[in-house]
Amino acid sequence: MKRLQPSFVLYLMACHFFEVFQMNKMTFRMGKRLDPSGAGFLAAMLSLALAGAAILAVGVPYAAAGNSETSMANTSGAVAKEDSASTKLDKKFKGKLPITELTEDEAIMHAMNRLGYGPGPGDVERIRKMGLEKWIDQQLHPDSIDDSALEQRLQRYPTLNMSAKALIEEYPQAGQVIKKEGITKEEYEQQMKEKQRNAESQVIVTGNENLDKAQQQLAKLQGPGRIVAELSMAKVDRAVYSNRQLQAVMEDFWFNHFNVFANKAEDKWLLPSYVRDTIRPRTMGKFEDLLLATAKSPAMLIYLDNSQSADPNAVRQMEAEKAMRRARYGGTFAGGMAPTPGTFPGPVTSAPGPGAAAPAKKPERGLNENYGREVMELHTVGVDGGYTQQDVIQMAECLTGWTVREPRKDPEFFFDDHIHAQGRKVVMGRTFSYGGEKDGEEALKMLANHPNTAKFISTELARHFVSDNPPPALVERMSVQYSVTQGDIRSVLKTMIYSPEFWSKETYRAKVKTPYELVASTARALNAEVTITLPIAQWVGRMGEPLFLCQPPNGYSDKAETWVNTGALLNRLNFALSLAGDKVAGATVDLKSMLGDAALRDPNAALSQSIDAFLGDQIAEQTRATLTARLNDPQILRASLDDPVKQVNEGLIAGLVLGAPEFQRR
Repeated sequence: MKRLQPSFVLYLMACHFFEVFQMNKMTFRMGKRLDPSGAGFLAAMLSLALAGAAILAVGVPYAAAGNSETSMANTSGAVAKEDSASTKLDKKFKGKLPITELTEDEAIMHAMNRLGYGPGPGDVERIRKMGLEKWIDQQLHPDSIDDSALEQRLQRYPTLNMSAKALIEEYPQAGQVIKKEGITKEEYEQQMKEKQRNAESQVIVTGNENLDKAQQQLAKLQGPGRIVAELSMAKVDRAVYSNRQLQAVMEDFWFNHFNVFANKAEDKWLLPSYVRDTIRPRTMGKFEDLLLATAKSPAMLIYLDNSQSADPNAVRQMEAEKAMRRARYGGTFAGGMAPTPGTFPGPVTSAPGPGAAAPAKKPERGLNENYGREVMELHTVGVDGGYTQQDVIQMAECLTGWTVREPRKDPEFFFDDHIHAQGRKVVMGRTFSYGGEKDGEEALKMLANHPNTAKFISTELARHFVSDNPPPALVERMSVQYSVTQGDIRSVLKTMIYSPEFWSKETYRAKVKTPYELVASTARALNAEVTITLPIAQWVGRMGEPLFLCQPPNGYSDKAETWVNTGALLNRLNFALSLAGDKVAGATVDLKSMLGDAALRDPNAALSQSIDAFLGDQIAEQTRATLTARLNDPQILRASLDDPVKQVNEGLIAGLVLGAPEFQRR
């Protein structure tokens, strides 16, 4: 991709924020505020954007070695002058990691932002002491890391550990309740309102406006929506508080790869088990095991319609057999009327009159190609993986009979041999004629171990962890490792992490955080105590990535271009200001303990401490200069122009730093 010149990038930024200004001009005239910082917010962010925000410059490396306009500041705040290639790191710190272009602090920040959700207070120093290679090795083996504090926190979500059957019983669909209890839709809605009132009446008022507001929001969730809400809250909690950061990242990565939309049919009741039992235990195991587990998951079978797929010939044969059985008994079993009670097999009570409409005929059940196609296009070999439409059909036939028993009562995987396509099937040159469930299993194993799958999965991993346009040489080495280890995910990750490309200067801060990553990293950076996670999880959706609600099977995009647009950027900045200003319901932020007493009285101290705490003092000089220029803003000083400073608005300063391009990237 041709590089954009920095001056042109700034021009794009100016145009972009001018558009935002035009959209919000009327709001400011009316005296309304963008939460929480008021009208001065937009002017500050316009200046910050013009100072060097590369967030829109897709394809422009954030910190190109030798480019003084984009290079990072060193630990003293000055622009680094030395040749990055000469960086020498302690062997005890880096071990065998091929880090030659990043400083020690940059390497730590890079590792925590790519292999986790960013550092929290004290994390950089802790890793410096233990050694970066040791920290990475622990992350690659999450079972060695104590995560009991997180597990204790997750106890607040009872739905996480419930079976699908229990969830269906506890949180039934509206239609099921109406039918079972014989009530009207209006009566059902009244019941739900009563439940909400009861739940709200049990909320213990704390006097903390943020917490009480969040409690009220959560109490209103009494129906099936509670399941997805708790799953979303737990996902955010895991990203923010888990010591097993890489496992949390990989869980999100694999769920996105094997995406399931919560609002498809019965899937919201199946998702807790899908995440808990299918995805999480296999995040770093063999890809083949993960693929087979997702293929047999009721959530996936329903989402991509394989539970409805059947061999048309087998279905017709079944229907013919049923008709033969019915004919033996006559009456209702043959399609006639039911006999008069007490007279079976005697006369019927009545018969259809002349001209009566024939009963509606059900559409014939047949082959559904959805999963057969997506398992190749999105899950394994990729869209250019060498398969044809005929391969899709044959793959779908291999998987006929893979269905769900009692999806609305006690859903579980079930192989129904009666609707399985018998005989020989050929997928991508490989013949499958085992018969039964093994047809599908062997076809999936073939796909999992295909060379094109090795390349496709390696490319996706490299795109997520390294670059939107991953280096081909790195992808090739990862693909070889995938093939050698029969798809061992941990080994492929290690190959990637121990590559020079992963630690290059061009890779550093070259990825734009998704909304989910931004929310998690901001909460970690601020050391936020999130008591009720619902509002902060809703911020992820407000920025365009509602959790578990991605409809297309390819999941959310991992590229910057998806997340960089007017509305998204404005929401990102509002979120940073809201959380830093302690204005997000359910969360508490204590900036005083993080930034110190001097920051309350001196805006320069507040800015310096914020840059150090949230960016590791790694900031472009132009960004620093623009932030410094905002320090005399009356909103920051909490005083009018002629009044003495009473107290510095630390939340506004911290929010502006968190809204800077250096933090928006990972």
